[in-house]
Amino acid sequence: MEPAVRLERVTKRFGKHTAVSEFDLEIPPGTIVGLLGPNGSGKTTMIRMIMAILFPDEGRVELFGGEPDFGRRNRVGYLPEERGVYEKMKVLEQLVFLGELRGLSRAQARTRASRWLERLKLGKWVGKKIQELSKGMQQKVQFIGTVLHDPEMLILDEPFSGLDPINQEVLEAIVREERARGRTILFSTHLMEQAERLCERVCLISRSRKVLDGDLKAMKRRERSGAVAVEFDGDPGWLNRFGVAGVEQVEDAWHIATTGDGQRSQILAAALDSGIELRRFEILEPTLREIFVRHAGESAEEEPTLAPGGER
Repeated sequence: MEPAVRLERVTKRFGKHTAVSEFDLEIPPGTIVGLLGPNGSGKTTMIRMIMAILFPDEGRVELFGGEPDFGRRNRVGYLPEERGVYEKMKVLEQLVFLGELRGLSRAQARTRASRWLERLKLGKWVGKKIQELSKGMQQKVQFIGTVLHDPEMLILDEPFSGLDPINQEVLEAIVREERARGRTILFSTHLMEQAERLCERVCLISRSRKVLDGDLKAMKRRERSGAVAVEFDGDPGWLNRFGVAGVEQVEDAWHIATTGDGQRSQILAAALDSGIELRRFEILEPTLREIFVRHAGESAEEEPTLAPGGER
């Protein structure tokens, strides 16, 4: 099946600064893909090239199997990181206008916008000017404008920044629903924990280059460090009966570094024979942050917020 997005050896420079370097990426249709990395790593620049706002200096960008022309871009709902609303327009008026720009009739746009406004608890604000809304409310209005024309793909650049936890959960639920309807979703974020909740695939970026990408579950299986977590009631002295790389108490559990499956089996057998009451024995998977640091290094988390020229 043709990828929804394909980048081949894509490079983009701003003067002497390379914002994206020799980047390869394929996004399968019908998946949620996270573009992850610190601010300044090149995520926004890459998204702008997918949407043909910027053009690569080298390499090729494909959207739905061809050049990202107007017709293909119109099949995408794009929420940029920079929030853009017409502050003097009324909420419903603005959404109807955006819907018409995307090819909806005025009646269609009004009906869909009203339904979305009710869902996002903005129904009583339909006649208010955008400038009267809080920043979080304005962000929800812009999100509605992104999905109003029922696009095949959503590209969301830091979509949850500035939202309170409740509204983050609401938008995350919508993203999952769109995925269940077969939509492709690409979103960029520097929040690794959020990506772990939402994504099926991830692409980790550092200093303009791809660090790692692929299926998230498979990536975590490959990146297992060999540690186990053990929770129990009883004397912890049994932990000293065999040689392990390290033991650390983390809240109610003991994290034990191991050298592989054989030693994990030995630890489990020792726990069962020790007379303790075993409550939990779990092979620990690394977090996305741990995987990122393992491949990019600790210093990669301290990249500059902005590249020269303001490109992220």
